[in-house]
Amino acid sequence: MSEKRKVEVFSAGCSVCDDAVAKVKELACGSCEVSVLDMMDQKVADYAKRLGIDSVPAVAINGALASCCQGRGIDEAALRAAGIGSPL
Repeated sequence: MSEKRKVEVFSAGCSVCDDAVAKVKELACGSCEVSVLDMMDQKVADYAKRLGIDSVPAVAINGALASCCQGRGIDEAALRAAGIGSPL
């Protein structure tokens, strides 16, 4: 069994978040395991805080906040640079 890149999308269910989820899923490849985490769940919100997430949507890759999300929003180029869409 091959290793997968763990991609977590933090969402509050808004249209901007929905767009981010769609973009990440579009970019993802067979090496990416994408999950959407609901910020309305307190456990998810606590986890997001530990990762340093200040706003949503946000993406974590293998348990680390993607550089594109350390400010506001997501950036396709930064996600690709982090490996989303590229086989391992």
